[in-house]
Amino acid sequence: MKLPKWLVGEFIGTFLLVFFGCGSVATAVTTGAQVGVFQVAIVWGLGIATAIYLTASLSGAHLNPAVTVSMAVFGAFPKARVLPYITTQMAGAFLASAVLYLIFASPLAAFEEKNGITRGQPGSEASAKVFGEYFPNPGPEGLDEAAAAFMPHSAAFAAEVIGTAVLLLVIFSVTDPKNGSRPQILTALSIGLTVTLLISLLGPLTMACFNPARDLAPRIFSSLVGWGGIPFTANGFGWFTVYLLAPILGGLLGGWIYTKLLKPAYHEP
Repeated sequence: MKLPKWLVGEFIGTFLLVFFGCGSVATAVTTGAQVGVFQVAIVWGLGIATAIYLTASLSGAHLNPAVTVSMAVFGAFPKARVLPYITTQMAGAFLASAVLYLIFASPLAAFEEKNGITRGQPGSEASAKVFGEYFPNPGPEGLDEAAAAFMPHSAAFAAEVIGTAVLLLVIFSVTDPKNGSRPQILTALSIGLTVTLLISLLGPLTMACFNPARDLAPRIFSSLVGWGGIPFTANGFGWFTVYLLAPILGGLLGGWIYTKLLKPAYHEP
């Protein structure tokens, strides 16, 4: 049976996004090869650009439930395809997590042994962050009360809303054919570099999600391979509010700003 091209596009594209992005986090955590947030951020950005170039002609390269929902509300994307798109994105992200675990299982175990981390116990979010995200970005010691004071839940929520709003504002704007200064063949790179900028700014605070599929599928995978309840308890309900709800709301905010301010200006005679 021939698979619909949109399904192939969203599955492969989200797989690549997570493989490159979470892979850069895995390499940074286990080997220190990426030094500083920018080196991780640029891999994320280039990985997203590559995924878009490969799949935009197949599915529109949403690769992100926040994009899909916003396109359905403010664009011409069929609402009947929202759930199939999100399901496919989750599947691609989950498979990428499994492939990364296959590659990095031994380095992760060595990192945990070196830092006295017991997987599935408090503090093991320091290694679980290879998959899911936490606020603030945990060091080898994990999260504690000082970390919670440094980045409270409300601030993390706001950061993810604002970051995703900026991302969707850029996506809508650079893909609007009436925007005379749109980057055209560099559209994918422009979107990827926007993610690089956002991760450089917000990565130390929330690990810079902006994509519920990128977070939830790897988070579920990590829970299944030894981290147990830690991915869903380390930040309380933050896994839902900060990394699922906030990106969706942020995407809608970005789409609304584009529709109310930029789109009318682009479409003026």
